[in-house]
Amino acid sequence: MWGRLKHAVTPHSHDHADAIRTADEASAVGIRAAWISLAGMGATALLQIGIVWLSGSVALLADTLHNLGHLATTIPLIIAFRLGRRSPTRRYSYGFGRAEDLVGLVIGAVIALSAGLIVWESIRALSTQRDMTHLGWVLAAAVVGAVGNEVVAVYRIRAGRRIGSAALVAEGHHARTDALTSLAVIFGVVGAWMGLPWVDPVIGLLIAAVVIGVLISSMRTVLRRLMDGVEPEILDRLEDAAATVPGVLGVSRARARWSGHRLETDLAIRVDPALSVEAGHDLAHTVDDHLHRHVPHLGPATVHIAPAAALRPEP
Repeated sequence: MWGRLKHAVTPHSHDHADAIRTADEASAVGIRAAWISLAGMGATALLQIGIVWLSGSVALLADTLHNLGHLATTIPLIIAFRLGRRSPTRRYSYGFGRAEDLVGLVIGAVIALSAGLIVWESIRALSTQRDMTHLGWVLAAAVVGAVGNEVVAVYRIRAGRRIGSAALVAEGHHARTDALTSLAVIFGVVGAWMGLPWVDPVIGLLIAAVVIGVLISSMRTVLRRLMDGVEPEILDRLEDAAATVPGVLGVSRARARWSGHRLETDLAIRVDPALSVEAGHDLAHTVDDHLHRHVPHLGPATVHIAPAAALRPEP
């Protein structure tokens, strides 16, 4: 039961064919997901701003600030997707895919800023008693925020995983945190109804703690990609796919790195020393085609060939 529940709230695909394999199509999916979620979050944030102004709820203010942070980071993400579609130049010979990873850092900075504002407002509310009003509207805004953000989260996470975008997945998890924090606002409303006004700012502090947790988790992935880190399973998949091609006697080196939502890789394969240059060239193309059919999100792949007796494993 727990496994099914976890699968439901953290959608993913077991089918590698579900991954989008062309760079242009992947970027188009990312841009569309960003625009659609931007519209959904914008509508939710506008509703919450009005109710915060009427009610004075710190917990709802914290949730609203978090939503506004999402709006601020979605535009740079769209720009990064568009930059990634540009052709390489003499100055940027590897293309502009790294722009997406850099936007991940911007997203982290905005998340950290929103957490700081939430803590500041919550501490002020604890030191200065405030009377909450329009509690029914606050409760309604919390429910709308929870549903709206969860819909955006599911959409972003699914789109991000389909195209291999760490930045888009991070934004999806950020939206899911918003959904949870919107539910937390309900406790603040219940506390106010029970004559416990301190519950609202305490919920604000709890929201800030959750936001910081999301920040740490998201930035770990973004920083790993900026440092050219990949999941070891990716290298295993590359090596296994290359080794199954007839004529490949072994794989002595496999390297890969993310550039935005596309993988770049180079392999060194061992072949029969008697293989002609032309046959080796054809074999390298065959391996390249095989890798692109079996490894999701794969972009440029470089295949080096050498006689089996001459090639030695590299450190």
